[in-house]
Amino acid sequence: MELQSLKNRFGIIGNAPALNHALNVAAQVANTDLSVLINGESGVGKEVFSQIIHSLSSRKHNSFIAVNCGAIPEGTIDSELFGHEKGSFTGAVDSRKGYFETVNGGTIFLDEIGVMPMEMQVKLLRVLQERTVEAVGGAKAVPVDVRVVAATHRDLEAEIAAGRFREDLFYRLDGVKIRIPALRERLDDIPELVEYFIVRHRDAMGKRVSGATSETIRTLMAAHWKGNIRQLDNAIERAVMMCEGEEIT
Repeated sequence: MELQSLKNRFGIIGNAPALNHALNVAAQVANTDLSVLINGESGVGKEVFSQIIHSLSSRKHNSFIAVNCGAIPEGTIDSELFGHEKGSFTGAVDSRKGYFETVNGGTIFLDEIGVMPMEMQVKLLRVLQERTVEAVGGAKAVPVDVRVVAATHRDLEAEIAAGRFREDLFYRLDGVKIRIPALRERLDDIPELVEYFIVRHRDAMGKRVSGATSETIRTLMAAHWKGNIRQLDNAIERAVMMCEGEEIT
């Protein structure tokens, strides 16, 4: 797919070389079964890239599911990913399929893979190697065909050196690496992003805001944006809400 068409389809704004490179790699790897490891800070759009990969793949008509590994309580992550049998633990009143079995034939996005407990890393590695899952309390392995896209904001090689991440799992996930640039690395994209967010939020709120002053744009371009695109979006939404004129000052 042509790059601009890809951006239009997924609402991606900007022309920074690092962003274009990341998009090109995502498009090239999409129609393979290689595992993909997406690296980038919080708020840069890692899940959007995983959806691009799924949507351009031969699995696009099957399920896609996004799982934040850092948001699942450590005691339930095994059950959430691989399922459980009735009575396998307190509260397991029914059998339940896990995410891997539910999304069979499709794509699973494992966000914040770097915080996954070591015990679960061992089990995930086995699933990726054997292409089967075994539910908690289950007695048989169930075949699964799932494309894995993982993402992290951490330096996994540093985590390996510190003994917090398995090297063998890293190499299993690191089929193709995509790095999404931080917003401070693509400052020239900020004016276009601001315009896009203003239009989106003013229409949703029924406001008459037409844009931002040049001084406002310079201020925004000088900010650090630790929260990246998500933080800028929130800032513009708040500014549109509070704006009493036609320009954000």
